[in-house]
Amino acid sequence: MECLIGIQGKDFVLVASDMISGRSIMSMKQDYDKMFKLNDHLLMLASGEPGDTVQFAEYIGKNIQLYKMRNGYELSPHAAANFTRKNLADFLRSQTPYMVNLLLAGYDKGDGPSLYYMDYLASLNKIPYAVHGYGGFFTLSIMDRHYKEDLSKEEAMKLLQMCITEISRRFIVNLPSFKVRLVDKDGVHDLSSMSPTV
Repeated sequence: MECLIGIQGKDFVLVASDMISGRSIMSMKQDYDKMFKLNDHLLMLASGEPGDTVQFAEYIGKNIQLYKMRNGYELSPHAAANFTRKNLADFLRSQTPYMVNLLLAGYDKGDGPSLYYMDYLASLNKIPYAVHGYGGFFTLSIMDRHYKEDLSKEEAMKLLQMCITEISRRFIVNLPSFKVRLVDKDGVHDLSSMSPTV
């Protein structure tokens, strides 16, 4: 029942995740952060089994930090996405697979912003916008219609607000608020949480 949303703009990536932590039919928390900062310009959003998401995200984050300490420079978003995909694929073929769906949002000085979509079967795609979870049934058509490559930050925020409002209007499960962050050349920025508009 989780929802992760990513939108790539001209020089940034805007991401949002619901903040519900639940099990079965019960909501345990409504302020759960599903985003993990991997380095100064890279953010991972994870949904799936609660233990798997935290353990896998921390494993990838610590290995990316280890790479920087050993080599003196950070992995690019493209390299980090492929490193993550290889690890997820290796675990998938082991006795302990991780049931996680991921969005990787990053900014590279040479390549600009990038958004990567990865599912629990370790398929990786670089795409301009993405949604994980049931929210995709309601929001992908909105993004198909309104997305354009050179979105400004204001236009991306408006598009994200449209998606969140549509999820609250159509989805039977209540997702009252979304945590929003932005990745650009200056790093990862926390934005104010977003709630549906009436």
